[in-house]
Amino acid sequence: MTLQPLPPGPAPALTDAAAEAPPDLPGKEALRERLDDLGRRIAKLQTALYAEARRSLLVVLQGRDTAGKDGLVRHVFGALNPMGLDITSFKAPTPAELSHDFLWRIHQAVPRKGKIGIFNRSHYEDVLVVRVHGLVPEPVWRARYEQINAFERILSDNGIVILKFCLHISREEQRERLLARLSDPEKNWKFDAGDLQERARWDDYTRAYQDALTFTNTAWAPWYLVPADRKPARDLLVAEVLLEKLTEMDPVYPPVPEEVAAFKRLLDA
Repeated sequence: MTLQPLPPGPAPALTDAAAEAPPDLPGKEALRERLDDLGRRIAKLQTALYAEARRSLLVVLQGRDTAGKDGLVRHVFGALNPMGLDITSFKAPTPAELSHDFLWRIHQAVPRKGKIGIFNRSHYEDVLVVRVHGLVPEPVWRARYEQINAFERILSDNGIVILKFCLHISREEQRERLLARLSDPEKNWKFDAGDLQERARWDDYTRAYQDALTFTNTAWAPWYLVPADRKPARDLLVAEVLLEKLTEMDPVYPPVPEEVAAFKRLLDA
């Protein structure tokens, strides 16, 4: 069954159990085969969306360190045409970005009509990292929930469909992935000592994520909580939602221009 958006109401339980994949999913190889099939179907719809050029799709990825945002982008979106894909990874804001409101740099990265945009981290860092580290007073970051809702409503009203995925991993799985970064020479470059400092704030981040998911889960920009301990399952669950949304959008190719049709008639003569 396709992953469903979080229901409105109480804060989601971000427990270790919630990071486990649904028990009815098949093994790794079968999952990869299904993902390949989904990728081909998504790619066809992406082409139609690009040709239609009337709407766009914004995919927001959030998650703790090692949750697999980069891997998900590679496996789920790797089959798509790069011409119709924008990927933005938001790092710590620059001095120029800090001189504007917190949504200024975000708005500039919103995908134009016809494109699929991916935010690898996003404006939600400003109610997560900023909150946990006390970078601004509580009244400032707390007001941002409604500001984000209003911003996303503007995007939605202007033809941008929004899907938000929170990749949720357990504390033990994060420990194993951090150890892998230290043990594997091909992954050493990924390790950052700051990841351990963030891990020490696990409970603070849990509360911050719960509030962000609760207060910004709207009809026009719903949150999906993705169990991310099992990587192939994580990728498949996101791909299924993506295919379902693109199918619902039902992009269509534009009609053939008369001048093109005239050339075809000449060739057919």
